[in-house]
Parts: sequence; C-alpha cells; structure tokens
Amino acid sequence: QVQLVESGGGLVQAGGSLRLSCAASGRTFSSYAMGWFRQAPGKEREFVAAINSSGGSTMYADSVKGRFTIARDNAKNTGYLQMNSLKPEATALYYCARDRSAYRAVPAKGPGLYAYWGQGTQVTVSS
Repeated sequence: QVQLVESGGGLVQAGGSLRLSCAASGRTFSSYAMGWFRQAPGKEREFVAAINSSGGSTMYADSVKGRFTIARDNAKNTGYLQMNSLKPEATALYYCARDRSAYRAVPAKGPGLYAYWGQGTQVTVSS
C-alpha cells in the first residue's frame, strides 16, 4: 500500500515562499512520476506541477511557471514543491500524487492518471 504524506504548508504573505514536501512509503517511489495538484474552496482540483521518475522531465501549469519548482530525491522517497513569489490566488489545499504507470517519460497533467493521493497540506497566502 502506497502512502503519501504532505507537509510544509502554512500562512505566508504575498511575495513569500514555501517549500512543500511529499514523503512516500514503499520501495517503488523511484519508478513513478509524481505530481502536485491544488484545490481552492469552491473550485475543481487543478494541476500544478509534475516530475517523471528520474527527475529529468518536468511539467508546470502556466500560472506557476517561473515561480514554482518541482523536484524529487529518490533516495529519500520524497518529492518537493518550491513555491516562490506566492500570490493570494495560490491559496488552496495542495496534494501530491503518484502516477498509475511506472516510468512514464513525460509526466502527466491529468489527475485521472494518478493512482495514489496524499491528504493535502493547506497553503494560505495573505495579501
């Protein structure tokens, strides 16, 4: 059973930074892409960023390009999302997720392609 646990959320002023972490259980973390998604109250869950199993390919939502960076440390079974220049519209519950398929070369944006999800960590950006 795969478990994902997010941490690092909190309250930050606009323009500030946060780094989210996603700790994964199991020995197969390094074989799967992982992604970050977010959901604000009253809105649908949306894609934020994703990284393939090796870390060699990344994808970002247009709204976060240049400000957010996704990374992973396979030796630690942990993924990260560095968020800089945060804006109030980034306020949401942030989830990490693990791909359904191993060794996907280009990480997926669609939430339906992810099989395992964490419980989320809240990010609140004040103006």
